[in-house]
Amino acid sequence: MSGQTQLSRRRFLQVLAGTAGALIVGIRSAHAATTPQVPADMLGDNLSDLGLYVRIDQNGDVLIGARDPDTGTGVNTALPRIIADELDADWQRVRVLPLGLGVDNSNGHLHWLYGQQVGGTGNSIPRAWRDLRVAGALARWLLVQAAAQQLNLPAERLRTEKGVVIAPNGHRIGYGQLAAAAAKITPPTTPIPLKTPDHFSLIGQPAGDVDARGIVTGQTPYSLDQSFADAVVAVLAHSPWPDGQLDDLDKAPALAIKGVIDVIELKPDPKLQPGQTVIAPAVAVIAENTWAALQGRRALKLDWKAGASGSESTAALEQQATNLLNSDSAPTTRVRDDGDVDKAGHKAARRVEAMYYQPWLAHAASEPMNCLVRLDKTSAILFVPTQSPVQAWTIVQRLTGLPADQIDIRVSRVGGGYGRRLDHDYVAEAVLLAQAVNKPLRLFWPRDEDMTHDYYRSGTVHKFSAIVDAKRHIIAWNQRLASASALSGRGTPSDHLWTSEVGVNQLPAGFVPNYRSDWFSLASSLPRGPHRGMPETTNAFAVESFIDEIAHALKEDPLDTHLRLIGDPRLVPLQGGGAIDTARLANVLKLVADRINWKDWLHSINGLGLACWYMDGAYVAHAVEVSLQGNQLTIDRVVCAVDVGRVINPQGLEGQVAGATLDALSTALNLAITSKDGKVEQSSWKDYPLASMAQLPNKVEVITVPGEGDPTGASFIAMPSAVPALANAVFRVSAVRVRRLPLMKELLRML
Repeated sequence: MSGQTQLSRRRFLQVLAGTAGALIVGIRSAHAATTPQVPADMLGDNLSDLGLYVRIDQNGDVLIGARDPDTGTGVNTALPRIIADELDADWQRVRVLPLGLGVDNSNGHLHWLYGQQVGGTGNSIPRAWRDLRVAGALARWLLVQAAAQQLNLPAERLRTEKGVVIAPNGHRIGYGQLAAAAAKITPPTTPIPLKTPDHFSLIGQPAGDVDARGIVTGQTPYSLDQSFADAVVAVLAHSPWPDGQLDDLDKAPALAIKGVIDVIELKPDPKLQPGQTVIAPAVAVIAENTWAALQGRRALKLDWKAGASGSESTAALEQQATNLLNSDSAPTTRVRDDGDVDKAGHKAARRVEAMYYQPWLAHAASEPMNCLVRLDKTSAILFVPTQSPVQAWTIVQRLTGLPADQIDIRVSRVGGGYGRRLDHDYVAEAVLLAQAVNKPLRLFWPRDEDMTHDYYRSGTVHKFSAIVDAKRHIIAWNQRLASASALSGRGTPSDHLWTSEVGVNQLPAGFVPNYRSDWFSLASSLPRGPHRGMPETTNAFAVESFIDEIAHALKEDPLDTHLRLIGDPRLVPLQGGGAIDTARLANVLKLVADRINWKDWLHSINGLGLACWYMDGAYVAHAVEVSLQGNQLTIDRVVCAVDVGRVINPQGLEGQVAGATLDALSTALNLAITSKDGKVEQSSWKDYPLASMAQLPNKVEVITVPGEGDPTGASFIAMPSAVPALANAVFRVSAVRVRRLPLMKELLRML
């Protein structure tokens, strides 16, 4: 959204009154002739098609709509609390409801009424911070004006608190009593003053998660829990090669299964980008129920013929990357080149070099891809576990040609995204199949399809060379990275394909006078797409592990090496605007060092490791303690410090930090996707094993740094520095420098 206190001329705060006297406040387009589908609970009597955020009923209950999909990031709690704080609502009387997509079609011009609705990208709170405060402030202003009229007092003499307006003599009027009158008041044309931070009552206070009880009791509905009474079920058998072709198909055994209705072929549209069409050629089994569909899929007799990708393997790609980085070949893109790295090499007191390897990764969300769709000639209703309702809408509109406001995208709580649900190949499949059978349809991907047909995170190979002068300062840094871009084939200009793989401002850019970063492009047929924390996670592991190597080469405390590199408190300018505050970066590093008792790092029986990172205005550091008995590695302690500016919900932030830390550790310990003869070799949790509870720490100790600035994203802030801190701790306890992930396989190989 705009990030400004005053909304643009194309969007304004709308106030409507229901016949039951409800006060309804939302943000919508000034040109909107209609409003989007909203949950039935958000509609008052005789109200329909309203672009809502807030409803206040006569009894004082408050309903607040959460606009962004919640993939486990807690936005269903955080975003409504921003509104509720400015509204001065009683949180105990607030009920939160997820909003569907807000789209309006006015004379052929589309307007997204709630702004950019995207979940799990780390930007929900920063993007909504200003506008949602305005929505809450407007509702509060209207209620105060209504109370002023009723009490015959100037509005300036009234105050609000926990759902009531309070007069100077202590007389209290509940919001519910004022709702009908407030809805008749004309909103102001000038900006409404927002609260100053010292008057926040909910922001900065712990709130848990509004969905927590429903989740742990099994009452929270996911898309797989939704149903249409007459819906059929579809499961798919995709080609093992993205460019494969169906060589032979015998439908008869599947059609002989009781309940199987049809067998249908699907093919990708070559004119469309990845994520917008079928991910690979497929055969769909349509049945009356899930069991029959799975049995029919198992009974299918089909053979696939490989395309050009049939000769590809991840091992060959890694060798190609290694050869490129060790050659004198020019990079695909020189990402950054500060100073003169080559000249600095002539002044070297010490040169340190290393190569780091990271595998391909799947998203492996707990909820596999699925979509429930009902189509007719005039409308479409879809239940979609998506991170981007707008992108899902785009797929449906293109395939059906329906008017914008006749496509209803409903988003339940999402069972994990990690970037996979920013692509919508599964939505395209569901719509195509529903059109083919002319019935409501539920598409469901079994786990093997989900694992073998993902938009993977590319494997990466890093080569580093650092020059250290006689005063132990790093005066030159040369990073060469080879990977297959996640943006390839997605309409990104060729000279920007690197942007999904490496950051122009990533540490230690700006901290070293002579700094060079080169990217080498690899060609691969494996589908690729956005993944949680990329490109920060891949680069942080390599960069922060390498800094630890430099410390070891210098025979000094790694904390001293880090702090010398960070330098004195100052603002380091970023290319493109903004700056890194070195004081904040050093602070989070010192906090975790103190908590983990870093002063004993050299003499501890266990291994201690440190790492820090900067990302999009936020600062993070990890300290990890591990022990090793024989071949058994135990992660004894993990401490994480985060500085994300103003915190909306400290309890939610702690959960995000702990969860992201555990996710990062689990991924680093065990996970890798490999391909041979063009086919992905992992198809289940058995060969893509998430970490067990025994492998992970009992607790992640989280230190939250209070901040006064605007909030930054936090859904994956703890991802980057967790893994290098672990690897550095492993080196302390074992003398094994793990430069290749997954960590356990490499550690056991080298012990």
